[in-house]
Amino acid sequence: MSTEGRYTITAALPYTNGPIHIGHLAGVYVPADIYSRYLRITGNDVAFICGSDEHGAAIPMRAKKEGVSPQVIIDKYHTIIKKSFGDFGISFDNYSRTSAPIHHETASVFFKKLYDDGKFIEETSEQLYDPEADQFLADRFVIGTCPKCNHEEAYGDQCEKCGSSLNATDLINPKSTISGAEPILKQTKHWFLPLDQYEDFLKEWVLEGHKKDWKTNVYGQIKSWIDDGLRPRAVTRDLDWGIPVPVDGAEGKVLYVWFDAPIGYISSTKEWAEREGKDWEPYWKDKNTKLVHFIGKDNIVFHCIIFPSMLKAEGSYILPENVPANEFLNLEGNKLSTSKNWAVWLHEYLEDFPNQQDVLRYALTANAPETKDNDFTWKDFQARNNNELVAIFGNFINRVVVLTNKYYDGVVPKPSTFSDVDKQTLAELKAYPAVISSSIDRYRFREASQELLNVARLGNKYLADEEPWKLIKTDEERTKTIMYVALQIASALATLSEPFLPFTSTKLKSILCHSTLDLETTWNEINSRDILLPANHKIGKAELLFSKIEDTEIQKQLDKLEATKKANEAENKTVTPQKDSATFEDFTKMDIRVGTIIEAEKMPKAKKLLVLKVDTGLDTRTIVSGIAEHFSPEEIIGKKVTVLVNLAPRKLRGVESEGMILMTETPHGKLVFLNPDEGNVNPGAVIS
Repeated sequence: MSTEGRYTITAALPYTNGPIHIGHLAGVYVPADIYSRYLRITGNDVAFICGSDEHGAAIPMRAKKEGVSPQVIIDKYHTIIKKSFGDFGISFDNYSRTSAPIHHETASVFFKKLYDDGKFIEETSEQLYDPEADQFLADRFVIGTCPKCNHEEAYGDQCEKCGSSLNATDLINPKSTISGAEPILKQTKHWFLPLDQYEDFLKEWVLEGHKKDWKTNVYGQIKSWIDDGLRPRAVTRDLDWGIPVPVDGAEGKVLYVWFDAPIGYISSTKEWAEREGKDWEPYWKDKNTKLVHFIGKDNIVFHCIIFPSMLKAEGSYILPENVPANEFLNLEGNKLSTSKNWAVWLHEYLEDFPNQQDVLRYALTANAPETKDNDFTWKDFQARNNNELVAIFGNFINRVVVLTNKYYDGVVPKPSTFSDVDKQTLAELKAYPAVISSSIDRYRFREASQELLNVARLGNKYLADEEPWKLIKTDEERTKTIMYVALQIASALATLSEPFLPFTSTKLKSILCHSTLDLETTWNEINSRDILLPANHKIGKAELLFSKIEDTEIQKQLDKLEATKKANEAENKTVTPQKDSATFEDFTKMDIRVGTIIEAEKMPKAKKLLVLKVDTGLDTRTIVSGIAEHFSPEEIIGKKVTVLVNLAPRKLRGVESEGMILMTETPHGKLVFLNPDEGNVNPGAVIS
């Protein structure tokens, strides 16, 4: 269980180029909030820090798309994001923004300190330049083919398909997103942080110091980067949006967003401390403070290699105690995408499901992508609510409160003799704070949420086994003891649920009238106090903690996603122009027949080709087809296909191909067969 101490908790600064969606919540903000709330109620000094990231190329890109200034964009989305977090109950101690003067000053001073200490190297290098737009291209203004996974729409700083961090000059076939032009290389001067000089420090700090206590996905990515050899990383960019580089000879250059953004944690802490009359420095410079970064896996390298190297270079700051990065959350089987509107937006959820913040918090926590990518579905969301929150947690509380009001006018009864079952149940209850704490302390929030639900299960089982609604007729004293024990469980749930279900916790404390108690139960006292709700304490009337979510509500959300999918398909649909006219005689020359693939194997040293043996009804012939990236040999054996059998033979990689398999392509680029499987069609059947 967490002991009292000082913690600085940071949550990744969201880009103000769009609203918050469930992927952000599941990956970063819900686990960070659970952890911060838990630390507070277990007696720790906590600074939970965040803010809007308003610099970098993504902002002017969005502004250009919407035909407005970058300032309009950041003001718009900062307002939406901050309000959404507040309405959702994310308990930041401070939510700032990197456009704030205090941040510009903090980032500039940080850069100048490293510059004056000789921590940077200055290099003139060739960078991508758009000859049509007449400007250097920041990372996000370049797309091309990823050199690691061949994804054709990787950005100049990162491939969003494989997660690799890139330099713009690494891209294959790059093009400018501003004009569509092919960039040229042009010389420019920048300042670099020589990460290679920090390899020994990083190896000792992370690879040796945190091998056992950091998540394997985080540790593995750091090790991969270090094993690959670290190289100097630019900390400035040619861009007109951002914090100007505060040295002479740097006109037209700004601090690279991944240098300035993490310093936003420091400036936000300063802002908070100034407002609260505190000293900010212990939260960043006292070695007894534990610094924890909550991020998504795409930010691991920046928080575990680049930012720690910056802090080490500066010399006076503490290093992260842990960086419990999560994997990605998908939506209904597809990757979340801001640009494609494939998301559940937080501000829209709050409109569609008013006063149901905790349902989404619970669903995202119970299905958290802690060790692998997970999938959010609306059906699972509904089931989590109806079958767990309503049927287990809500059902237990409702029964306890209703029966207490029915039998005792809402007054906690005085127990008589405790049976072995009572003692065992209370002993199990006392064990749960330590069990849940153990999971939270190890950043296993999904596991912790299920242990919380087990407390409600304990209560339901106890009531079901003891049946006070029957005993009230024959043994009033025994019934009083049963209800007293059940009320202790309910009181414990009110406290234990606070990190996970803060709105529910507040409502349950109100129902149980915790505010009128002489000594309200704290987390750490549940395992030591025998009495949580004393006899003669008056509780309130029953209120539903959770409501059943109907199929119609879920269908509405599914329909919204289906409309988005159709809109995306229509937008991406490209129709190949009609070819030159062909005469009827031209068409009749083609002999198109049904064939069956009877053998298939990969062409050696060829990525796209399969060598097929096809029964055409006329004969069995060899056809070489470029479908290896879409189908494995095993899955197409026995497949009926449409074959152009009188195509002139042609040698491909030394193998003579005697025909062509006819295919088409989906809007997503997936090849599919022209399917003659319908009906009883045999090989050799002529298609006319």
